[in-house]
Amino acid sequence: MGRSALSAANALVDGELRPATITITDGTITAVTLGASGDDAGAGAYVLPGVVDTHVHVNEPGRTAWEGFATATEAAARGGVTTIVDMPLNSVPATTTPEALALKRSRAEGQVRVDTGFWGGAVPDNLGSLEGLWDEGVLGFKCFLIDSGVADFPPLGRDQLHAAMREIGGFDGLLIVHAEDPDVIASSPAPPSRAYADFVSSRPDEAEVAAIARVVDAVREHGTRTHLVHLSSARALGLIADARAEGLPLTVETCPHYLVLDAGSVPDGATEFKCCPPIRDRGNQDALWDALVDGVIDCVVSDHSPSTAAEKSRGGGDLQQAWGGITGLQVGFAAVADSAVRRGVGIERVSAWMSTTPARIAGVAGKGAIAAGYDADFVLWSPTDSYEVHAEALAHRNKPTPYAGLTLQGRVTRTVLRGETVFDATTDAVPATATGRLLRR
Repeated sequence: MGRSALSAANALVDGELRPATITITDGTITAVTLGASGDDAGAGAYVLPGVVDTHVHVNEPGRTAWEGFATATEAAARGGVTTIVDMPLNSVPATTTPEALALKRSRAEGQVRVDTGFWGGAVPDNLGSLEGLWDEGVLGFKCFLIDSGVADFPPLGRDQLHAAMREIGGFDGLLIVHAEDPDVIASSPAPPSRAYADFVSSRPDEAEVAAIARVVDAVREHGTRTHLVHLSSARALGLIADARAEGLPLTVETCPHYLVLDAGSVPDGATEFKCCPPIRDRGNQDALWDALVDGVIDCVVSDHSPSTAAEKSRGGGDLQQAWGGITGLQVGFAAVADSAVRRGVGIERVSAWMSTTPARIAGVAGKGAIAAGYDADFVLWSPTDSYEVHAEALAHRNKPTPYAGLTLQGRVTRTVLRGETVFDATTDAVPATATGRLLRR
């Protein structure tokens, strides 16, 4: 690969946009010199660390008709994402054994356009043998406290959650938790309905609050590093803030769809908006933004979870029957950046939430910053360009997305992975050869 340099009038270095020349040797940043002799990024463009999306359901093998490594990572590259971490479900088999991980890696080899890591799964049947997956390089272990929606990834009961925490804490691993309480949801009305308000009522705030309280109690008892995925309800923020003030090793993510979309604007029967936990009201959205700014929520990741049109249309618009998952990997960064501008939040904060912090929490080495020793992964971002999201133009295998029709301010003009361009908006092209690497902890 050799040696090269990228000179930029606005590069995000140490949390500030400043002129800089970035020296790259064999795909790694070897020096960052303040001051720039030119502007290779283009007039007005920013050079930011590549986005690190640690919550992506690729679904291959087994449900490759829903997505797949080739399509998911092309969508990532087009959206400025240079690293993804694949969830252990909804692939078949789920990534709950070293053998399943080896199969997934074999399917990903040669297909990925961005660097790709893997989460393992913690389910009742593999408790007691999680360290084998850890030794094979997974970044941590995903569990559900409620039915996951697929039979081969069952939830952990109360005692099993404690068993998982004891085991994972024993080798200083990371547990990531889908926190909704099954008892609260079982007692909530869930009639067949196309009305989005009925669907939200079937997954109430109390389900997240109760489950997070249970997780916090377990973290307090075991001291295990724990991460809450896709926080939807702002009513849990006080509980989280108290846990953090107590010094518990708890981190939290939210997602672009909770920050950009709100329940009041969701049409009835629009299954592309269905996800669990659900998109809530505008006041809730405002509180999530405040929590990000205040540091109560750590990061923003996509929870990209597409399915086939048949799964999304199951029930003819009945939101109880349709598959729950948002398609948004390619547009998540742009959507959050657009909303941030409208709220007076700078791109520096957005990059910290969507690059630096996810990489740190997941332990993805060499990602998320423009600094010597880091991989030369960049997203070149034009803050003045705007575009309308067209679902059919997205690289995702299945196109329906709740972001369709939005006009977003700001655009990815180029994505660079270890010094090599993997997307160029000028030609709307990705290279013929996929050069992403498979990451191990």
